Amino acid sequence: MITRQTIIAEAVEKNPKAAEIMLKYGLHCIGCHISPFETIEQGAMVHGISDEDIDKMVAEMNEKKIAKTKTKSKSKK
Repeated sequence: MITRQTIIAEAVEKNPKAAEIMLKYGLHCIGCHISPFETIEQGAMVHGISDEDIDKMVAEMNEKKIAKTKTKSKSKK
């Protein structure tokens, strides 16, 4: 599960769609040299993303991950 405290690089590793979602919300830290050390919340705060939008972004990253996992499970049957 991805949370506000997940390191940016780890979020992308857990869910490749996370990069696209972060960019959509204005979090452009994916390629930054700090991404292996900075949490989603820290990066978002630096870029002026509201608490509400941080929560929406994290929720969306987890929704996309769940949908991807369900699709993989169906194809294995």
